[in-house]
Amino acid sequence: MSSDNGVFVRLSGLRKTFGSLVAVDSLSLEIRRGEVFGLLGPNGAGKTTTVNMCVGLLRPTAGSVEIVGHGDPAHNSTRAQIGIAPQSLAIYDELTAEENVRFLGQMYGLRGARLRERVRWSLDFVGLLDRARGRVKTYSGGMKRRLNLAVALVHDPVLLICDEPTVGVDPQSRNAIFENILALKALGRTIIYTTHYIEEVEKIAERVGIIDQGRLLALDTVDRLIATHGGTASTLIIETADGEIRRQSDNPLAELEKLAAQGDLRRFRVERPDLETVFLNLTGRKLRE
Repeated sequence: MSSDNGVFVRLSGLRKTFGSLVAVDSLSLEIRRGEVFGLLGPNGAGKTTTVNMCVGLLRPTAGSVEIVGHGDPAHNSTRAQIGIAPQSLAIYDELTAEENVRFLGQMYGLRGARLRERVRWSLDFVGLLDRARGRVKTYSGGMKRRLNLAVALVHDPVLLICDEPTVGVDPQSRNAIFENILALKALGRTIIYTTHYIEEVEKIAERVGIIDQGRLLALDTVDRLIATHGGTASTLIIETADGEIRRQSDNPLAELEKLAAQGDLRRFRVERPDLETVFLNLTGRKLRE
């Protein structure tokens, strides 16, 4: 099997049901080799179910997942090329960080010098080498998230899936994870990054798929999504002596001049359409409602 047009992960008509519940509904998309692909949607949108099918943990009710050049992720040989940092931490509190990473490395068949090299590299990569022998139960939430990533990387996968990797972490650890993702991209890895935080995909993803109720609503770069679905109106927010005024306008400067002529303006700012606006326009509700 060979790649075509740079496509590395292909989801075709993917569907997953649990009884009467449709978790993923006719989802088709292609992820390019070496890109950071953001899958954005609210909690319960079907993101985790989708990534679990991408790594072969769940079998689709219909449709298929293909890792181009490797095959179906349900096959062990294909799954060995994938690393996953799940939303639910896949680490053991009673073990040290080093023991956690070594154990997972052994599960992937690493032994001897190669195992030692990969354990050290993974812990160093996420900035935990100096705490390698500390028990995980003593770690902060952010450190646990970074260890969760180290465990996913120990076998040197070509595809990394990060499912809500910054939930509950401090700003410093969140920025460290962003830097890790971009460093992996520079190494040529393909990354699928799921989140309900808009600012995260705006910061690191080259393309974004917006998902809700198991359906893909739109897919493109952030700028093109905003241009296509964000509308042209900006929101002008003005603080006056009497309170705050909010006005939507295609020409906020003209609106500002009009309001300035009517009274004392203390402060103002302009909010332009963003991915939150895109989601609102596509679904009729805010992302985090």
